[in-house]
Amino acid sequence: MRAFFYRPAQFSLFKTAIRVPFYRTQIRFPNTQNAKLTCDDSKLLYYLSRRMFQDARHLLEKMPSRDVHGRIVHWTCLVTKYARGGWVDEARVLFDIIPERNVVTSNAMLSGYVQSGRLSEGCQFFEEMPERNVVSWTSMLCGLAGAGRIEEARRLFEEMPERNVVSWNAMIAGLVKNGDLEGAREVFDRMRMKNVVSCNAMIGGYAEHCSMDEARALFDGMLDRNVITWTSMISGYCRSGNVDEGYALFCKMPERNVVSWTAMIGGFAWNGFYKEALLLFLEWNGNYETRPNGETFISLVYACAGIGLPHLGKQLHAQLIVNNWDHDDCDGRLSKSLIHMYSAYGVMDYADFLFMKHSNTRSVQSCNSMINGYLQIGQLEQAQNLFDRLPIRDKISWTSMITGYFNVGKVSKACYLFQIMPDRDAISWTAMISGHVQNELFAEATDIFFKMRSEGVSPLNSTYSVLLGVAGAMSYLDSGRQFHGLLIKTHYELDLFISNSLISMYAKCGVIDDAYRAFSNMSLRDLISWNSMIMGFSDHGNANEALKILEAMEQSGAPPNSVTFLGILSACSHAGLVHRGWGFFNAMSDVYGIQPASEHCICMINLLGRAGKVREAQELVWRLPFKPDPAVWGALLGICGLGETNAEVAKYAAKQLLELDPLNAPAHVVLCNIYAANGMHIEEKSLRREMGLKGVRKVPGCSWILLQGRVNVFLSGDKLHLDVEEMLSILFGTIGESQKQFSV
Repeated sequence: MRAFFYRPAQFSLFKTAIRVPFYRTQIRFPNTQNAKLTCDDSKLLYYLSRRMFQDARHLLEKMPSRDVHGRIVHWTCLVTKYARGGWVDEARVLFDIIPERNVVTSNAMLSGYVQSGRLSEGCQFFEEMPERNVVSWTSMLCGLAGAGRIEEARRLFEEMPERNVVSWNAMIAGLVKNGDLEGAREVFDRMRMKNVVSCNAMIGGYAEHCSMDEARALFDGMLDRNVITWTSMISGYCRSGNVDEGYALFCKMPERNVVSWTAMIGGFAWNGFYKEALLLFLEWNGNYETRPNGETFISLVYACAGIGLPHLGKQLHAQLIVNNWDHDDCDGRLSKSLIHMYSAYGVMDYADFLFMKHSNTRSVQSCNSMINGYLQIGQLEQAQNLFDRLPIRDKISWTSMITGYFNVGKVSKACYLFQIMPDRDAISWTAMISGHVQNELFAEATDIFFKMRSEGVSPLNSTYSVLLGVAGAMSYLDSGRQFHGLLIKTHYELDLFISNSLISMYAKCGVIDDAYRAFSNMSLRDLISWNSMIMGFSDHGNANEALKILEAMEQSGAPPNSVTFLGILSACSHAGLVHRGWGFFNAMSDVYGIQPASEHCICMINLLGRAGKVREAQELVWRLPFKPDPAVWGALLGICGLGETNAEVAKYAAKQLLELDPLNAPAHVVLCNIYAANGMHIEEKSLRREMGLKGVRKVPGCSWILLQGRVNVFLSGDKLHLDVEEMLSILFGTIGESQKQFSV
């Protein structure tokens, strides 16, 4: 990164009357507004601030003689200088003592009141003005609209005896600023002579509210566009999430300035296109006609945080320090972004240094970034200490801490924080539900959901998604149907997120028809929708239906990914479609450029094993472009069966597996069974003795059932249940004898 950053000149603006003699004070105004005060101007300002009216009048009379018009122009300029510099009271004193004035002088004084925010005095001055012109009315209109007094501004606008294009534009801009787009459009349509400023005001309003269809219609109808027009459209598209359209306009722009470049970089960064934001900045780096500003670097810092490359973020920070940009962070936004970046990296020593250095501009957002950073690297105590010291905590602070405790399994502490949380919203309730699910407390999660609704908090889509995920994972079909019913009652239309959750839930609960019904009712599908339906059909052995979904998916233009092929290969495996399975497996790399992973290879091993092609499966493992992991060797061992034919393959696969995972219980058990089935009893006894010495034990099978809101878990060989004798008697047909013994 080349050092091309610049530091703008710093200016100070006096906001109060001078209280020291003029000859000891040098007064400067910002270069963008006024030049340096002359000696006479400073002396006059001193007299005015001290209410020395006689001396002020005497000084005015001693000024170089001009005609009447020249004197009025000079006095008007002085009024403007003082008012814009913040000396509104002194400007008013000057206005009162000058012997002659005109409407321009009055407008200068009115503008001083309005621009300094002293609107009540401005309104009174406006009412007392002996003469008003369109500038007077427009200045008052801008003041009222800028202060949010939009109805007064509207009445004033209708009362104006004369309007010019500036008046119309001021009314439109005021309505837009106050969120009344409909009213602004009504005024815009009434305007006879529109200019680019009028259109820009409306486009800016539509863009801010993401009404891009209306904005585009105006944009396309404009004959004269400037850089503001294009930039407003780009910002609007990026704000609404349509980054592609925003970038297409950016590429077509006839000219660009720093705001345009920054808008596009920020649009990429805030929509998660971090790499694109950084690449666009590098492209801009070669354009020396414009230079980045503070807003540019804030977007770049967030892009570096999102892309997850600490070295790149540190390089950017170094450039900011070298070029003194970190000293121009008056509002603290740049430091806040840097704290967020280092916290996202988990580099908490850097984040803590900046956090302490900028304590005067510290915000609750920075505190939340620090808390999340500590939680990310497992420093829960540090996060709690910071949380306890915070003078102000928002909902994000509380929810972050609750989630942090759930992540380390401290459920009681998380629940305590939730109980004392002063203001709980839907996000915090969802965090509680998700945390209980994460800790396998499914019944408690459901109870929290119903308590959430009883307290009048509307669940989020993510709330339902978590609960539907639990219902699918645990095969709680009744619960899943209840949640679906609540969704139908409370949501007019199910969004993409919820619909995908419903497909997955019904498929995992074994109701594939309902899963397909949810899929068919979707107006919009993404890659997750297609993959969920393919996996659902695959898991239920409906290979033909899974292949039909793949065909429809490709026709819709959605490109398949590795998960898609995992479902397709699994479907082929269940249906014994060896030839088609090989075709899809080879097409992954040859046609779609997707490198098969171990999961895909396991599907092919199972497919070949079910077709009796164990040797072919072994050759597939040998030809893999990566080193097989224990799962691959376990799959090859699993297809060998108990026959003598595949005993050599089984021994080879078991040897490879046990070298990688010496305590793998299933591998020991399968190999023992193969030895026993083939009469190799010495080898079997030796292997079982080895299992005992290693302490290898097979994990028992597990079943569960949801009954009256309670999960009942049964392990293989488990006799701990209170009614185990009765259950066994029913199972083995000895219920009569059991009851007889019980009655005796």
